[in-house]
Amino acid sequence: MFIQTESTPNPATLKFLPGQTVLELGTADFPNSDAADKSPLARRIFAAGGVTGVFFGTDFVTVTKTDETDWQHIKPAILGAIMEHYQSGAPVMEGEAKAAGGHAEHTGEDGDIVRQIKELLDTRVRPAVAQDGGDITFHGFERGVVYLHMQGACAGCPSSTLTLKMGIENLLRHYIPEVTEVRPVAA
Repeated sequence: MFIQTESTPNPATLKFLPGQTVLELGTADFPNSDAADKSPLARRIFAAGGVTGVFFGTDFVTVTKTDETDWQHIKPAILGAIMEHYQSGAPVMEGEAKAAGGHAEHTGEDGDIVRQIKELLDTRVRPAVAQDGGDITFHGFERGVVYLHMQGACAGCPSSTLTLKMGIENLLRHYIPEVTEVRPVAA
């Protein structure tokens, strides 16, 4: 098994490509080791030490390290954990644990606007963000403000504010005049 690694715009996060499907659909975010109880793969990666977050996409795993940890010290352990997991035949997610579909539900009078926002996110934003090892999902829309949840490499990335303001906000405002601003939300 050959696992490729790629850097991301977030220096604390690396993207690992195992060459196999990680999740059939959606994403899974493990912002800490306690959240990893339903994933044998995430538990193995956290056990490597120095890891603060794990995120799964359809064909990649992103791992975020502590500021004190050096990639050259934990990268071999993470590669070993991913390889051991796939050789073990264990599932990525256990039991009834499901990957997240992404966007939050929205009920109310702005349904058509929200549908347009989600469609633009799915077709224009999320594929590009996945290339960098992360995901951005719709969280809410209120009085012209779109609230987005950033995961994986995007969470805590130094360039995420610029991505939100200059990229996503401009895109949404161009296509949907009702959108006035984009803001990030915490999990």
